[in-house]
Amino acid sequence: RRKGEAPIESGWIPFFGVAIQFGADPLKFLNSRKKKYGSTFTCKIAGKYLTFITDPFSYSSVIRHGKSLDFQKFALETSRNAFGHVDFSDSKYGITYDEIHHIFLKTLQGSALGPLTQSMMANLHSVMLRDKTSSASIWTTEGLQAFVTRIIFEAGFLTLFGKNMKENTTDRLQSQQVAVQAALEDFKKFDMAFPALVAGVPISFLQGAKKAREALAERFLPMKMKQNECVSSLIEQRIKLFDSSPHLSEVTKARTHVIMLWAAQANTLPATFWSTYYLLRSPEALLAVRKEIDNMLYLTDQKYRDATQSISFTKEQLENMPTMGSVISEALRLSSASIMIRCATEDFTLTLDSGEKLAIRKGDRIALVPQLQHLDPEIYENPLEFQYDRFLDKTGKEKTTFYKNGKKLKHYLMPFGSGTSMCPGRFFAINEIKQFLSLLLCYYDIELLDRSAPPLPLDNSRAGLGILQPKHDVGIRYKLKNN
Repeated sequence: RRKGEAPIESGWIPFFGVAIQFGADPLKFLNSRKKKYGSTFTCKIAGKYLTFITDPFSYSSVIRHGKSLDFQKFALETSRNAFGHVDFSDSKYGITYDEIHHIFLKTLQGSALGPLTQSMMANLHSVMLRDKTSSASIWTTEGLQAFVTRIIFEAGFLTLFGKNMKENTTDRLQSQQVAVQAALEDFKKFDMAFPALVAGVPISFLQGAKKAREALAERFLPMKMKQNECVSSLIEQRIKLFDSSPHLSEVTKARTHVIMLWAAQANTLPATFWSTYYLLRSPEALLAVRKEIDNMLYLTDQKYRDATQSISFTKEQLENMPTMGSVISEALRLSSASIMIRCATEDFTLTLDSGEKLAIRKGDRIALVPQLQHLDPEIYENPLEFQYDRFLDKTGKEKTTFYKNGKKLKHYLMPFGSGTSMCPGRFFAINEIKQFLSLLLCYYDIELLDRSAPPLPLDNSRAGLGILQPKHDVGIRYKLKNN
């Protein structure tokens, strides 16, 4: 430790440092070190020194240092190790990361979000009602996570990558369903290994994950993608950009689609699960959300009676559902465990909100852990409890003002990151969840098999990567509504 640096805990195991204690329960570990050292401390984890900034008022100080604290270095190292793509910073490819990022902004935000939202709505409707004839009045029992995952994955897959339209209608629908479900199984195998890949384990050591990744990439080879129709603007523009480089192999291009599949699904799937789970557990939330949906149906003159009638909400109508938005925000608050990491590109001094000056070494990593404030009782009363209206103000609109020690917080809810690392697809993801909940409550009678059971525990094995999975699934029963 040098003068002006944070307290350092290196642990007693060479290289690993405190990785074992941190991995067992990250939140408990960080809170214990916060009590011991204060709001800023450094830990050696798997050969890297991470300086944790736990004061939420100092987050802006970190985010502002874009030149001295680089987000891309860590993210791109992780991405190349996990997905096996080339380093696009190499000038021979003629493509920059700024060009790739600009496509996200053009196709996932603003006016472009409207057509994408409508496409997702149509695909959700198709997937959810595919078996409506055979199951119209029969109660079906299933795990909620399995139910949510298969529907969201297939609808999202078709929305981004389109549909193969070369076969006749009956064969096409059947083969499409089989193909997407096979892709889901490969996705699960690859995603299960993702924490190890982020930790730096070469994918060659994880043969099951590597095989699953290559199987996914094979589905996205350019010759196969050309057979698809209704491909999203996001994927079309990425294809055009990557096709402009004569030095990219067909496999490399396909792997870029695997990146998009993972980015679109890995956090959306558990986020949708938790939003649905907490909604079904809370009679008050369920009543309030049903009322909001009914009101929107009335305002849009959709005379809904049963599952034979198609329901559709536009991007603007979904955005005007603050109660459902609050349910989703509260579910994200309780389940999000992302860690935002910046790499120091030079020795510099970081001035915190308190005025304290912190010396940072080149090569060190600065870590922000929003989960600490998401579960802070000084910000959120009874933070471990689900309160569906926590993010609604007294007028029923979205609440954006939260305080800690009487001081207003700029960063109070951060499931999508912040600054340059903020997820560009966050608006589409929220709309996906709202669409799913809307159609679910319109089309199905659905309930938890045991609503009185204690809340599901979180699986901390993915801590740092976004939304946590549940440790186990929970049973539901459902059937399509008759009237």
